[in-house]
Amino acid sequence: MHPLLQQNTWRFIDQSIIMKNRTPLESFAMDDTLCQLVGQLQSSATVRTWVHDHTVVLGIQDHRLPFVQEGIDLLKARGYNAIVRNSGGLAVVLDSGVLNISVILSEQSKSIDINTGYDVMVDFIKLLFPEIADKIEAYEIVGSYCPGSYDLSIGGKKFAGISQRRLRQGIAVQIYLCIEGSGSERAELIRDFYSVSLKDVETKFVYPQIQPNVMAGISELLNVKITVQETVFRLQKMLQLLGENIIFQSLSDKELELYTFYLNRVLERNKKMLSSK
Repeated sequence: MHPLLQQNTWRFIDQSIIMKNRTPLESFAMDDTLCQLVGQLQSSATVRTWVHDHTVVLGIQDHRLPFVQEGIDLLKARGYNAIVRNSGGLAVVLDSGVLNISVILSEQSKSIDINTGYDVMVDFIKLLFPEIADKIEAYEIVGSYCPGSYDLSIGGKKFAGISQRRLRQGIAVQIYLCIEGSGSERAELIRDFYSVSLKDVETKFVYPQIQPNVMAGISELLNVKITVQETVFRLQKMLQLLGENIIFQSLSDKELELYTFYLNRVLERNKKMLSSK
């Protein structure tokens, strides 16, 4: 177990149900808020779970695709909203079968480098799924959407991707876990998005050539039905083993004021990004 996971107190915020029909921009604002609170030692280290339905989250490079508006129109036609996120990476699919987890830590006493942040999340997921921990590998899955050196996979099939957000001495390590549903169907959606948005135009940035068969959900990989809510309950039990105390605490009134500030900033930024095309 990574030492950064051994905290005296963990704060747990479960938004796996209440955020479902709301924009992921609210979640990005929430993680920015928690980054500041945890980074400035105004909150304990925090784990937050969140789920958003029918949204494709685009990266900065996706926004620069030559025909990105046509790609966004395709997503809308298939029932998906599109937003641009403030952390690294490329397009990912969020739906009711995808559980997002944020682990927020402070760098006040000691800096946490990029790879360490990723290592923390890899260990976190292995603890969350001990029955498959020895099968989980972390390396780039070529042909997946939002590929990265810390893609999590089993048998060459990716089921999760990790990103990081750093703000005010706080670090939010974020992962999307494909729990339920078809990983290849999600990949087909992103493949079609890139096809329409690129139209074979050569670009300086190399966009992924999506191969849907390299992506899967955990339920598919285990051939056992596992739900998002079962995973959230499993996570709560795991946190009780990682720290002496676990605090179930939503934002206070004062913290909500900070959240409103970050939410307005995120909404304004996303509006500018999407209107610039």
